[in-house]
Amino acid sequence: MFFNKEKVQNENENFIKIAALLIHTAKIDENYSDQEQEIIKKVLIKIGATKENIEIIIKNAEKIEENSNQILEFTKEVKNMTEENKIKIVEALWRIIYSNKKADVYEASLMRRLGGLLYIDSKIMGDIMQKIKKENL
Repeated sequence: MFFNKEKVQNENENFIKIAALLIHTAKIDENYSDQEQEIIKKVLIKIGATKENIEIIIKNAEKIEENSNQILEFTKEVKNMTEENKIKIVEALWRIIYSNKKADVYEASLMRRLGGLLYIDSKIMGDIMQKIKKENL
């Protein structure tokens, strides 16, 4: 029982850091909307977070993101994920950015940095961006 509880706690900490990265992306244009929060919740559930813990994860991630001045601590968790889950995260990042139908220079710059930090090929990054952009136009 103890080990199971510890495993769930570690998983939640990982989800909190991933959520903090998503929230950071949502806040970069100074407009953190309910729509962006829904995108974040959906991707967290897609990668394994439970619906029961999602509100706690988001609340803790918002606190961590607010008190952090760098994204490196958040990207470590994503780097360690499977390629499939990394792609889900990148798609969510682009969905957050294009939720208001446009990407500003700060958002584009952040995504270039994240592509490098997450070791995602620029072609793959561009293909994902184009796919999400078309979905939102």
